[in-house]
Amino acid sequence: MTAALVFFVPASLGLVTPVGAAVAANLPDFTDLVDKVGPAVVNIRTTERNKTMTQGQGIPGGAGGPEDEEMQEFFRRFFGQPAPRQQQPAPRNRNRPVPQQQEEQVPRGVGSGFIISADGYVLTNAHVVEGADEVFVTLTDKREFKAKIIGSDRRTDVAVVKIDGANLPRLTMGDSSKLRVGEWVIAIGSPFGLDNTVTAGIISANSRDTGDYLPLIQTDVAVNPGNSGGPLINMRGEVIGINSQIYSRSGGYMGISFAVPIDEAIRVSEQLKTTGRVVRGRIGVQIGEVTKEVAESLGLPRTQGALVARVEPASPAEKAGVEAGDIITHFNGKPIEKSGDLPRQVGNTKPGSNASLTVWRKGAKRDLAITIAEMETEVAIKKEEKKPKQEQIPNALGLAVSDLTDAQKRELKLEGGVVVDLADGSAARAGLQPGDVIVRLNNTDVRDARQFNGLVAKLDPKKNALLLVRRGESSQFVPLRPAQP
Repeated sequence: MTAALVFFVPASLGLVTPVGAAVAANLPDFTDLVDKVGPAVVNIRTTERNKTMTQGQGIPGGAGGPEDEEMQEFFRRFFGQPAPRQQQPAPRNRNRPVPQQQEEQVPRGVGSGFIISADGYVLTNAHVVEGADEVFVTLTDKREFKAKIIGSDRRTDVAVVKIDGANLPRLTMGDSSKLRVGEWVIAIGSPFGLDNTVTAGIISANSRDTGDYLPLIQTDVAVNPGNSGGPLINMRGEVIGINSQIYSRSGGYMGISFAVPIDEAIRVSEQLKTTGRVVRGRIGVQIGEVTKEVAESLGLPRTQGALVARVEPASPAEKAGVEAGDIITHFNGKPIEKSGDLPRQVGNTKPGSNASLTVWRKGAKRDLAITIAEMETEVAIKKEEKKPKQEQIPNALGLAVSDLTDAQKRELKLEGGVVVDLADGSAARAGLQPGDVIVRLNNTDVRDARQFNGLVAKLDPKKNALLLVRRGESSQFVPLRPAQP
Protein backbone atom coordinates (compact mmCIF):
# COMPACT_ATOMS: atom_id res chain seq x y z
CA MET A 1 0.00 0.00 0.00
CA THR A 2 1.41 3.39 -0.98
CA ALA A 3 1.19 6.28 1.42
CA ALA A 4 -0.11 9.56 0.02
CA LEU A 5 1.74 12.76 0.91
CA VAL A 6 -0.50 15.61 2.02
CA PHE A 7 0.88 19.02 2.98
CA PHE A 8 -0.89 21.25 5.49
CA VAL A 9 -0.43 24.94 6.25
CA PRO A 10 0.33 25.97 9.85
CA ALA A 11 -2.69 25.87 12.13
CA SER A 12 -1.84 29.40 13.29
CA LEU A 13 -3.17 30.68 9.96
CA GLY A 14 -6.60 29.37 10.80
CA LEU A 15 -6.64 26.90 7.90
CA VAL A 16 -6.99 23.15 8.21
CA THR A 17 -7.65 22.32 4.56
CA PRO A 18 -4.91 20.49 2.63
CA VAL A 19 -3.03 22.93 0.37
CA GLY A 20 -3.67 20.93 -2.80
CA ALA A 21 -7.43 20.84 -2.19
CA ALA A 22 -7.56 24.58 -1.42
CA VAL A 23 -5.72 25.50 -4.58
CA ALA A 24 -7.83 23.16 -6.71
CA ALA A 25 -11.01 24.68 -5.33
CA ASN A 26 -9.89 28.16 -6.43
CA LEU A 27 -8.77 27.30 -9.95
CA PRO A 28 -10.87 29.01 -12.62
CA ASP A 29 -13.28 27.09 -14.83
CA PHE A 30 -13.00 28.31 -18.45
CA THR A 31 -15.72 26.12 -19.98
CA ASP A 32 -18.58 28.65 -19.99
CA LEU A 33 -16.20 31.38 -21.11
CA VAL A 34 -14.99 29.35 -24.08
CA ASP A 35 -18.57 28.49 -25.08
CA LYS A 36 -19.39 32.20 -25.02
CA VAL A 37 -16.46 33.62 -27.00
CA GLY A 38 -15.32 30.68 -29.12
CA PRO A 39 -17.72 31.15 -32.07
CA ALA A 40 -16.33 34.63 -32.82
CA VAL A 41 -12.73 33.40 -33.18
CA VAL A 42 -11.78 32.55 -36.76
CA ASN A 43 -9.09 30.75 -38.69
CA ILE A 44 -7.34 32.81 -41.36
CA ARG A 45 -5.77 31.15 -44.38
CA THR A 46 -3.85 33.12 -46.99
CA THR A 47 -2.62 32.30 -50.48
CA GLU A 48 -0.34 33.95 -53.00
CA ARG A 49 -0.05 33.77 -56.75
CA ASN A 50 2.86 31.68 -57.95
CA LYS A 51 4.00 31.05 -61.51
CA THR A 52 4.14 27.33 -62.29
CA MET A 53 5.31 25.36 -65.30
CA THR A 54 3.03 23.14 -67.38
CA GLN A 55 4.15 20.13 -69.44
CA GLY A 56 5.26 18.12 -66.43
CA GLN A 57 7.58 20.71 -64.92
CA GLY A 58 7.98 20.67 -61.17
CA ILE A 59 6.17 23.52 -59.45
CA PRO A 60 8.64 26.14 -58.22
CA GLY A 61 7.66 26.91 -54.68
CA GLY A 62 4.84 24.41 -55.05
CA ALA A 63 2.12 24.06 -52.52
CA GLY A 64 2.85 21.90 -49.54
CA GLY A 65 0.70 20.45 -46.81
CA PRO A 66 -0.24 21.99 -43.49
CA GLU A 67 3.32 21.63 -42.19
CA ASP A 68 4.60 23.78 -45.05
CA GLU A 69 2.01 26.47 -44.26
CA GLU A 70 3.08 26.54 -40.61
CA MET A 71 6.76 26.81 -41.54
CA GLN A 72 6.02 29.62 -43.99
CA GLU A 73 4.14 31.54 -41.29
CA PHE A 74 6.95 30.99 -38.82
CA PHE A 75 9.66 32.21 -41.19
CA ARG A 76 7.68 35.30 -42.16
CA ARG A 77 7.04 36.24 -38.54
CA PHE A 78 10.38 35.55 -36.95
CA PHE A 79 12.83 35.92 -39.85
CA GLY A 80 11.01 38.47 -41.98
CA GLN A 81 11.01 36.35 -45.14
CA PRO A 82 9.42 33.19 -46.53
CA ALA A 83 11.02 29.84 -45.88
CA PRO A 84 13.13 28.58 -48.78
CA ARG A 85 11.09 26.43 -51.12
CA GLN A 86 12.32 23.35 -52.88
CA GLN A 87 12.13 23.19 -56.65
CA GLN A 88 12.02 19.85 -58.38
CA PRO A 89 14.02 19.84 -61.64
CA ALA A 90 12.12 18.70 -64.70
CA PRO A 91 13.40 15.70 -66.70
CA ARG A 92 14.97 16.78 -69.98
CA ASN A 93 13.02 15.84 -73.07
CA ARG A 94 13.91 17.52 -76.37
CA ASN A 95 10.59 16.48 -77.95
CA ARG A 96 8.44 18.28 -75.39
CA PRO A 97 7.11 21.77 -76.14
CA VAL A 98 8.57 24.70 -74.21
CA PRO A 99 6.85 24.80 -70.81
CA GLN A 100 4.38 27.65 -70.31
CA GLN A 101 4.06 29.68 -67.13
CA GLN A 102 0.72 29.66 -65.36
CA GLU A 103 -0.39 31.44 -62.23
CA GLU A 104 -1.54 29.24 -59.41
CA GLN A 105 -2.78 30.13 -55.95
CA VAL A 106 -0.54 28.33 -53.44
CA PRO A 107 -0.91 28.19 -49.65
CA ARG A 108 1.04 30.98 -48.00
CA GLY A 109 0.29 30.87 -44.29
CA VAL A 110 -2.16 30.29 -41.48
CA GLY A 111 -3.21 32.50 -38.61
CA SER A 112 -6.09 33.54 -36.41
CA GLY A 113 -8.44 36.45 -35.95
CA PHE A 114 -11.69 37.46 -34.29
CA ILE A 115 -14.90 39.17 -35.36
CA ILE A 116 -15.50 42.62 -33.89
CA SER A 117 -18.78 43.53 -35.61
CA ALA A 118 -21.89 41.62 -36.65
CA ASP A 119 -21.43 42.77 -40.27
CA GLY A 120 -18.07 41.00 -40.63
CA TYR A 121 -15.11 43.16 -39.62
CA VAL A 122 -12.26 40.95 -38.36
CA LEU A 123 -9.16 41.96 -36.41
CA THR A 124 -5.88 40.09 -36.88
CA ASN A 125 -2.13 40.76 -37.11
CA ALA A 126 -0.64 42.66 -40.01
CA HIS A 127 1.99 39.97 -40.48
CA VAL A 128 -0.73 37.34 -40.94
CA VAL A 129 -2.08 38.98 -44.11
CA GLU A 130 0.99 40.86 -45.30
CA GLY A 131 1.83 39.97 -48.91
CA ALA A 132 -1.26 37.77 -49.35
CA ASP A 133 -3.15 37.80 -52.64
CA GLU A 134 -6.21 36.10 -51.18
CA VAL A 135 -7.48 35.76 -47.61
CA PHE A 136 -9.98 33.13 -46.47
CA VAL A 137 -11.76 33.27 -43.10
CA THR A 138 -13.26 30.11 -41.60
CA LEU A 139 -15.72 30.20 -38.70
CA THR A 140 -16.16 27.52 -36.06
CA ASP A 141 -19.32 26.30 -37.83
CA LYS A 142 -17.09 25.57 -40.89
CA ARG A 143 -18.48 28.42 -43.01
CA GLU A 144 -15.69 29.88 -45.14
CA PHE A 145 -15.60 33.42 -46.54
CA LYS A 146 -13.25 35.12 -48.94
CA ALA A 147 -12.12 38.26 -47.12
CA LYS A 148 -11.03 41.70 -48.27
CA ILE A 149 -8.05 43.37 -46.61
CA ILE A 150 -9.29 46.77 -45.43
CA GLY A 151 -5.89 47.92 -44.17
CA SER A 152 -2.88 46.94 -42.10
CA ASP A 153 -0.35 48.75 -39.94
CA ARG A 154 3.08 47.18 -39.55
CA ARG A 155 4.16 49.42 -36.66
CA THR A 156 1.48 48.02 -34.37
CA ASP A 157 1.06 44.70 -36.23
CA VAL A 158 -2.70 45.26 -36.55
CA ALA A 159 -4.83 44.52 -39.62
CA VAL A 160 -8.53 44.67 -40.45
CA VAL A 161 -10.21 42.33 -42.95
CA LYS A 162 -13.85 42.22 -43.97
CA ILE A 163 -16.13 39.30 -44.79
CA ASP A 164 -19.67 39.55 -46.18
CA GLY A 165 -22.02 38.40 -43.48
CA ALA A 166 -24.81 39.45 -41.16
CA ASN A 167 -25.66 38.68 -37.54
CA LEU A 168 -22.22 37.16 -37.09
CA PRO A 169 -20.96 36.30 -33.60
CA ARG A 170 -18.65 39.00 -32.26
CA LEU A 171 -16.46 39.66 -29.26
CA THR A 172 -16.73 42.44 -26.70
CA MET A 173 -13.74 44.74 -26.31
CA GLY A 174 -12.22 45.20 -22.86
CA ASP A 175 -9.97 47.89 -21.36
CA SER A 176 -6.30 46.92 -21.56
CA SER A 177 -5.32 49.92 -19.40
CA LYS A 178 -6.96 48.24 -16.39
CA LEU A 179 -5.04 44.96 -16.63
CA ARG A 180 -3.43 43.64 -13.47
CA VAL A 181 -0.38 41.43 -13.40
CA GLY A 182 -1.39 37.97 -12.22
CA GLU A 183 -4.96 37.91 -13.54
CA TRP A 184 -6.14 34.92 -15.56
CA VAL A 185 -6.48 35.14 -19.34
CA ILE A 186 -7.04 32.72 -22.20
CA ALA A 187 -5.96 32.65 -25.83
CA ILE A 188 -7.93 31.04 -28.65
CA GLY A 189 -6.46 30.43 -32.08
CA SER A 190 -5.09 28.00 -34.64
CA PRO A 191 -1.58 26.96 -33.57
CA PHE A 192 0.00 24.78 -36.24
CA GLY A 193 -3.34 24.81 -38.08
CA LEU A 194 -5.22 23.28 -35.12
CA ASP A 195 -8.17 25.68 -35.08
CA ASN A 196 -10.24 26.47 -31.98
CA THR A 197 -7.38 25.67 -29.63
CA VAL A 198 -7.73 27.16 -26.13
CA THR A 199 -4.76 27.87 -23.83
CA ALA A 200 -4.74 29.64 -20.48
CA GLY A 201 -2.33 31.51 -18.25
CA ILE A 202 -1.82 34.80 -16.46
CA ILE A 203 -0.67 38.31 -17.25
CA SER A 204 3.06 38.21 -16.58
CA ALA A 205 3.81 41.90 -17.15
CA ASN A 206 2.04 44.95 -18.51
CA SER A 207 3.45 47.64 -20.82
CA ARG A 208 6.48 45.53 -21.69
CA ASP A 209 8.83 47.47 -23.96
CA THR A 210 10.17 45.20 -26.70
CA GLY A 211 11.64 47.84 -28.99
CA ASP A 212 8.47 48.05 -31.03
CA TYR A 213 6.17 51.04 -31.41
CA LEU A 214 3.86 49.76 -28.68
CA PRO A 215 4.35 48.47 -25.15
CA LEU A 216 3.01 44.91 -25.24
CA ILE A 217 1.16 42.69 -22.79
CA GLN A 218 3.35 39.79 -21.63
CA THR A 219 1.70 36.51 -20.66
CA ASP A 220 2.62 32.90 -20.03
CA VAL A 221 -0.27 31.69 -22.20
CA ALA A 222 0.94 29.08 -24.69
CA VAL A 223 1.12 30.78 -28.11
CA ASN A 224 2.65 29.15 -31.18
CA PRO A 225 2.88 29.86 -34.93
CA GLY A 226 -0.72 30.04 -36.13
CA ASN A 227 -1.96 31.71 -32.93
CA SER A 228 -0.97 35.09 -34.37
CA GLY A 229 -3.95 37.41 -34.66
CA GLY A 230 -6.12 35.54 -32.18
CA PRO A 231 -7.68 37.20 -29.12
CA LEU A 232 -6.35 37.36 -25.59
CA ILE A 233 -9.45 37.27 -23.37
CA ASN A 234 -10.04 38.08 -19.70
CA MET A 235 -12.33 36.23 -17.34
CA ARG A 236 -15.24 38.53 -18.23
CA GLY A 237 -15.10 37.36 -21.84
CA GLU A 238 -13.62 40.65 -23.09
CA VAL A 239 -10.76 40.95 -25.57
CA ILE A 240 -7.81 42.73 -23.97
CA GLY A 241 -5.16 41.98 -26.60
CA ILE A 242 -4.20 40.45 -29.94
CA ASN A 243 -1.66 37.63 -29.66
CA SER A 244 1.26 38.77 -31.77
CA GLN A 245 4.71 37.56 -30.76
CA ILE A 246 6.58 34.94 -28.80
CA TYR A 247 10.05 34.82 -27.32
CA SER A 248 11.65 31.67 -28.65
CA ARG A 249 15.01 30.13 -29.42
CA SER A 250 13.48 27.11 -31.09
CA GLY A 251 10.50 28.54 -33.01
CA GLY A 252 8.06 27.12 -30.46
CA TYR A 253 6.55 28.39 -27.24
CA MET A 254 9.02 28.86 -24.37
CA GLY A 255 6.79 30.38 -21.68
CA ILE A 256 6.72 33.99 -22.87
CA SER A 257 4.23 35.48 -25.32
CA PHE A 258 3.20 39.03 -26.17
CA ALA A 259 -0.07 40.64 -27.20
CA VAL A 260 -0.96 44.02 -28.70
CA PRO A 261 -3.12 45.97 -26.18
CA ILE A 262 -6.67 46.10 -27.49
CA ASP A 263 -7.06 49.83 -26.73
CA GLU A 264 -4.38 50.69 -29.28
CA ALA A 265 -5.56 47.98 -31.70
CA ILE A 266 -9.07 49.47 -31.78
CA ARG A 267 -7.67 52.99 -32.26
CA VAL A 268 -5.66 51.72 -35.22
CA SER A 269 -8.56 49.69 -36.63
CA GLU A 270 -10.86 52.72 -36.67
CA GLN A 271 -8.37 54.61 -38.84
CA LEU A 272 -7.89 51.58 -41.09
CA LYS A 273 -11.63 51.23 -41.60
CA THR A 274 -11.98 54.94 -42.38
CA THR A 275 -8.95 55.65 -44.57
CA GLY A 276 -7.13 52.34 -45.04
CA ARG A 277 -4.01 53.68 -43.32
CA VAL A 278 -2.84 55.08 -39.99
CA VAL A 279 -1.72 58.69 -39.64
CA ARG A 280 0.78 59.46 -36.89
CA GLY A 281 2.67 62.48 -35.71
CA ARG A 282 6.45 62.88 -35.70
CA ILE A 283 8.94 65.51 -34.58
CA GLY A 284 12.12 64.16 -36.19
CA VAL A 285 14.43 62.98 -33.41
CA GLN A 286 16.28 59.78 -32.63
CA ILE A 287 16.20 59.01 -28.94
CA GLY A 288 17.77 56.77 -26.33
CA GLU A 289 17.29 55.87 -22.68
CA VAL A 290 18.37 58.13 -19.83
CA THR A 291 20.52 56.12 -17.44
CA LYS A 292 20.98 56.84 -13.76
CA GLU A 293 24.59 57.89 -14.38
CA VAL A 294 23.54 60.36 -17.09
CA ALA A 295 20.78 61.84 -14.94
CA GLU A 296 23.10 62.31 -11.96
CA SER A 297 25.90 63.81 -14.03
CA LEU A 298 23.57 66.30 -15.71
CA GLY A 299 21.86 67.28 -12.47
CA LEU A 300 18.50 65.90 -13.59
CA PRO A 301 16.28 65.65 -10.49
CA ARG A 302 15.39 62.03 -11.28
CA THR A 303 16.01 59.39 -13.94
CA GLN A 304 13.40 60.07 -16.59
CA GLY A 305 12.92 61.35 -20.13
CA ALA A 306 14.14 60.60 -23.63
CA LEU A 307 17.72 61.44 -24.58
CA VAL A 308 17.94 63.12 -27.99
CA ALA A 309 20.66 61.30 -29.94
CA ARG A 310 20.03 63.02 -33.28
CA VAL A 311 17.89 65.80 -34.69
CA GLU A 312 16.86 65.34 -38.31
CA PRO A 313 17.67 68.27 -40.59
CA ALA A 314 14.71 70.54 -41.40
CA SER A 315 12.52 68.56 -38.99
CA PRO A 316 9.99 70.07 -36.57
CA ALA A 317 12.45 69.40 -33.75
CA GLU A 318 15.26 71.33 -35.45
CA LYS A 319 12.91 74.23 -36.19
CA ALA A 320 11.81 74.22 -32.55
CA GLY A 321 15.42 74.43 -31.32
CA VAL A 322 15.86 70.88 -30.04
CA GLU A 323 19.54 69.86 -29.87
CA ALA A 324 21.38 66.56 -29.64
CA GLY A 325 22.06 65.91 -25.97
CA ASP A 326 18.76 67.41 -24.80
CA ILE A 327 16.64 65.28 -22.52
CA ILE A 328 12.93 65.60 -23.31
CA THR A 329 11.11 65.33 -19.99
CA HIS A 330 7.57 66.40 -20.95
CA PHE A 331 5.42 66.44 -24.07
CA ASN A 332 2.32 68.65 -23.98
CA GLY A 333 2.69 68.77 -20.22
CA LYS A 334 2.69 64.97 -19.82
CA PRO A 335 5.81 63.45 -18.26
CA ILE A 336 8.09 61.23 -20.33
CA GLU A 337 9.05 58.54 -17.83
CA LYS A 338 11.04 56.44 -20.30
CA SER A 339 12.18 56.98 -23.86
CA GLY A 340 9.44 54.79 -25.34
CA ASP A 341 6.77 57.16 -24.02
CA LEU A 342 7.80 59.93 -26.42
CA PRO A 343 7.12 58.29 -29.82
CA ARG A 344 3.82 56.94 -28.52
CA GLN A 345 2.62 60.31 -27.28
CA VAL A 346 3.85 62.12 -30.39
CA GLY A 347 2.45 59.40 -32.67
CA ASN A 348 -1.02 59.84 -31.19
CA THR A 349 -0.91 63.60 -31.85
CA LYS A 350 -2.60 64.91 -34.98
CA PRO A 351 -0.12 66.14 -37.62
CA GLY A 352 -0.25 69.91 -38.05
CA SER A 353 -1.21 70.57 -34.44
CA ASN A 354 0.91 72.66 -32.07
CA ALA A 355 2.54 71.07 -29.04
CA SER A 356 5.04 71.86 -26.31
CA LEU A 357 8.28 70.19 -25.24
CA THR A 358 10.14 70.53 -21.98
CA VAL A 359 13.84 69.72 -22.33
CA TRP A 360 16.69 69.50 -19.85
CA ARG A 361 19.80 71.19 -21.26
CA LYS A 362 23.01 72.12 -19.46
CA GLY A 363 21.45 71.84 -16.02
CA ALA A 364 18.24 73.78 -16.67
CA LYS A 365 14.73 73.28 -18.06
CA ARG A 366 13.61 74.89 -21.31
CA ASP A 367 10.15 74.99 -22.83
CA LEU A 368 9.95 74.77 -26.62
CA ALA A 369 6.98 75.15 -28.97
CA ILE A 370 6.78 72.63 -31.81
CA THR A 371 4.47 71.85 -34.74
CA ILE A 372 3.81 68.15 -35.28
CA ALA A 373 4.53 66.69 -38.72
CA GLU A 374 3.19 63.47 -40.23
CA MET A 375 5.24 60.33 -39.75
CA GLU A 376 6.97 59.21 -42.90
CA THR A 377 9.32 56.47 -44.03
CA GLU A 378 12.38 56.23 -41.86
CA VAL A 379 15.39 58.09 -43.21
CA ALA A 380 18.54 56.05 -43.57
CA ILE A 381 21.38 57.34 -41.44
CA LYS A 382 24.54 57.92 -43.41
CA LYS A 383 27.68 57.01 -41.54
CA GLU A 384 30.47 59.53 -41.92
CA GLU A 385 33.89 58.37 -42.94
CA LYS A 386 36.53 58.21 -40.25
CA LYS A 387 39.80 59.93 -40.97
CA PRO A 388 42.92 58.09 -39.76
CA LYS A 389 45.03 60.00 -37.25
CA GLN A 390 48.52 59.63 -35.90
CA GLU A 391 48.83 57.99 -32.51
CA GLN A 392 49.00 60.41 -29.59
CA ILE A 393 49.31 60.23 -25.83
CA PRO A 394 45.86 59.87 -24.21
CA ASN A 395 44.64 62.19 -21.43
CA ALA A 396 43.15 61.21 -18.06
CA LEU A 397 39.99 59.94 -19.77
CA GLY A 398 42.00 57.69 -22.07
CA LEU A 399 41.41 59.92 -25.07
CA ALA A 400 43.68 61.56 -27.60
CA VAL A 401 41.78 64.14 -29.64
CA SER A 402 42.32 66.74 -32.34
CA ASP A 403 40.42 69.73 -33.68
CA LEU A 404 37.66 69.37 -36.23
CA THR A 405 38.42 70.87 -39.60
CA ASP A 406 36.22 73.66 -40.93
CA ALA A 407 34.86 71.23 -43.53
CA GLN A 408 33.94 68.71 -40.82
CA LYS A 409 32.19 71.41 -38.80
CA ARG A 410 30.17 72.45 -41.83
CA GLU A 411 29.25 68.85 -42.65
CA LEU A 412 28.28 68.06 -39.06
CA LYS A 413 26.68 71.48 -38.51
CA LEU A 414 28.78 72.06 -35.40
CA GLU A 415 30.46 75.20 -34.11
CA GLY A 416 33.04 73.27 -32.11
CA GLY A 417 34.05 69.83 -30.90
CA VAL A 418 36.98 67.45 -31.14
CA VAL A 419 37.47 64.20 -32.99
CA VAL A 420 38.79 61.12 -31.19
CA ASP A 421 42.13 59.90 -32.57
CA LEU A 422 42.77 57.27 -29.89
CA ALA A 423 40.58 55.63 -27.25
CA ASP A 424 42.40 53.75 -24.48
CA GLY A 425 41.65 52.46 -20.99
CA SER A 426 38.23 53.46 -19.64
CA ALA A 427 37.33 55.24 -22.89
CA ALA A 428 37.89 52.08 -24.91
CA ARG A 429 35.97 49.98 -22.39
CA ALA A 430 33.06 52.41 -22.68
CA GLY A 431 32.96 51.83 -26.44
CA LEU A 432 34.54 55.06 -27.71
CA GLN A 433 36.54 54.70 -30.90
CA PRO A 434 38.54 56.79 -33.36
CA GLY A 435 36.30 59.02 -35.43
CA ASP A 436 33.84 59.77 -32.64
CA VAL A 437 33.21 63.48 -32.09
CA ILE A 438 33.02 64.93 -28.57
CA VAL A 439 30.84 68.02 -28.41
CA ARG A 440 30.33 68.48 -24.66
CA LEU A 441 32.07 67.64 -21.39
CA ASN A 442 29.65 67.67 -18.47
CA ASN A 443 27.71 70.92 -19.08
CA THR A 444 30.43 72.71 -21.04
CA ASP A 445 30.54 72.86 -24.82
CA VAL A 446 33.82 71.67 -26.30
CA ARG A 447 35.49 74.22 -28.62
CA ASP A 448 38.80 72.60 -29.52
CA ALA A 449 41.40 70.06 -28.39
CA ARG A 450 43.33 72.49 -26.21
CA GLN A 451 40.28 73.57 -24.25
CA PHE A 452 39.04 69.95 -23.96
CA ASN A 453 42.34 68.65 -22.56
CA GLY A 454 42.42 71.57 -20.13
CA LEU A 455 38.96 70.69 -18.86
CA VAL A 456 39.94 67.02 -18.50
CA ALA A 457 43.02 67.97 -16.46
CA LYS A 458 40.76 69.69 -13.90
CA LEU A 459 38.34 66.79 -13.47
CA ASP A 460 37.83 65.19 -10.06
CA PRO A 461 39.06 61.57 -10.32
CA LYS A 462 36.48 60.58 -7.69
CA LYS A 463 33.55 61.58 -9.92
CA ASN A 464 32.31 60.45 -13.30
CA ALA A 465 32.69 62.84 -16.19
CA LEU A 466 29.94 62.88 -18.81
CA LEU A 467 30.78 63.20 -22.48
CA LEU A 468 28.27 63.98 -25.21
CA VAL A 469 29.61 61.91 -28.10
CA ARG A 470 28.47 62.04 -31.70
CA ARG A 471 28.95 59.07 -34.01
CA GLY A 472 27.69 59.46 -37.53
CA GLU A 473 24.45 61.37 -37.12
CA SER A 474 23.60 60.05 -33.64
CA SER A 475 24.68 61.34 -30.24
CA GLN A 476 24.75 59.79 -26.80
CA PHE A 477 26.11 60.52 -23.32
CA VAL A 478 29.03 58.39 -22.14
CA PRO A 479 30.09 58.48 -18.46
CA LEU A 480 33.84 58.07 -17.85
CA ARG A 481 35.92 58.05 -14.65
CA PRO A 482 39.21 60.01 -14.97
CA ALA A 483 42.37 58.08 -14.21
CA GLN A 484 44.16 58.77 -10.94
CA PRO A 485 47.15 61.12 -11.42
